[in-house]
Amino acid sequence: MSETQLGKRRVVIVGGGAGGLELATRLGDKYGRRGKLDITLIERDRTHVWKPKLHEIAAGSMDVAAHEVDYLAQSYWHGFRYRIGEMIGIDRSRRQVEVAPYLDAEGREVTPKRFIDYDFLVVAIGSLNNDFGTPGVLDHAIKLESQADARRFHERMVNACIRAHAQSLPLGAHQLKVAIIGAGATGVELSAELHRTTREVVAYGLDQVDPQKDIKITLIEAADRVLPALPERVSKETEKLLAKLGVDVLVGAKVSAVASDHVGLTDGRTIPAELIVWAAGVKAPDFLKDIGGLETNRINQLVVRPTLQTTRDDNIFAIGDCSACSWGEHGTVPPRAQAAHQQSSHLCSQIPQLLQGKPLKDYRYRDFGSLVSLGKFSTVGSMMGALVGGNLVFEGMFARMMYLSLYKMHEYALHGPVKVALDTLARLINRRTEPHVKLH
Repeated sequence: MSETQLGKRRVVIVGGGAGGLELATRLGDKYGRRGKLDITLIERDRTHVWKPKLHEIAAGSMDVAAHEVDYLAQSYWHGFRYRIGEMIGIDRSRRQVEVAPYLDAEGREVTPKRFIDYDFLVVAIGSLNNDFGTPGVLDHAIKLESQADARRFHERMVNACIRAHAQSLPLGAHQLKVAIIGAGATGVELSAELHRTTREVVAYGLDQVDPQKDIKITLIEAADRVLPALPERVSKETEKLLAKLGVDVLVGAKVSAVASDHVGLTDGRTIPAELIVWAAGVKAPDFLKDIGGLETNRINQLVVRPTLQTTRDDNIFAIGDCSACSWGEHGTVPPRAQAAHQQSSHLCSQIPQLLQGKPLKDYRYRDFGSLVSLGKFSTVGSMMGALVGGNLVFEGMFARMMYLSLYKMHEYALHGPVKVALDTLARLINRRTEPHVKLH
């Protein structure tokens, strides 16, 4: 079965993350509504949540309903088509994307295998954590790669607290212990959020649990400091804040194996844990390796030229975490939400040249630095990044406001100024009346 739209140039975007959904929305608003382009977004999930917020879902500190975007509704209001499913192949000779059958939770087929035609294809499927083949990770650790992962972790966290409260026997050595492997932004942010939310869960009446004595969070990092990709001063300030929260930070600690109730380190130590999160390493999905004969690197990213076109096909682009785009002496563009946002904007601006067959302008990554949220406690980061040598390091309320502004930029790209303003006001009002932690 093939979906073919005649009479218009067809742009197919695979992946509804920060870059893909922003691009589909921009193109739909600018060209789709006016009938100048036929735009299709292929995505396996039904709703979108900004990936940097997954740790808040896992900790239970975010009302998902207030932040998620329904793809079908977004496509209706912004002039593009949403097709549920997962890309499994590219036929470059026929210019078709192969989409796997979509099955519901009971295993029933919702949509059959399909082939969707394109004139221009944009791959924006994001990235996954790289477990480097560490034994036990797939069986015993949770990776925060999707909303489902985050919800699963949250449910297990709440159940662990309820179980500890209800049991008559003393707690096991691993009970109410959380081990987070990888002290990048996700690991650091999750450890800080969990410190607060686990205590608030217990405060809802689970009085047989002593949060100070029973709950323990350990952050494990193979490098010699937390946030190894950021300036050293940011790492030091973050580690001090985590220590104040009671988070145990182990640096220079390499994981050898993961079991159901502990994490084993290469130096022989074991870290007891009931909940284990793997938040280390980054790679593109395995199925992307050499897909359609396109060039990929060792972590499965599609190699692109400065125009964001893949090296072996001018009609196929890649943006976001799944794209290996050169950043000069710095290597490749880092897998950050700001990069996906910038690449989406750049590619949208190049559509007139693309349609007219004119040369495309090169994309240049602008590094505005990195920010890490420690929940309500603090935000730390470095602004302007490589533009000023990464020396502008700060923390506190100003950093918190800058962190929030990054998310507002994403919301603005999806919804425009009026809706963002009204939604922000509604969230501020609801925050005063709703519980701080979600128990479901």
